Amino acid sequence: MTLRDSYKAKIEAQIEEETARIAMLKARAKRLAADAQILSMEELAETEAKLEALKGKLGRYLGAGEGAFEDLKHGVELASRNLAQAVRHAAKRFD
Repeated sequence: MTLRDSYKAKIEAQIEEETARIAMLKARAKRLAADAQILSMEELAETEAKLEALKGKLGRYLGAGEGAFEDLKHGVELASRNLAQAVRHAAKRFD
């Protein structure tokens, strides 16, 4: 084997190694993207649950008598803030 052949073999081996590394990185990127999508979907489901909870509290709030009005008002306001915070947090995943 000549010196030229040795250099060629060395570069070809390096190309094979780097090709394998790139393939591994692509696979890792796909996994991370899938993990992120799963987290996003879970977070959206939690946010939707908070939305439904707020709708329920609002319904009770609107149907409450004067005595329960103030108690329910606090609960509705808290649920509203929690929902807004959850939506902002979920939206960050899509930026």
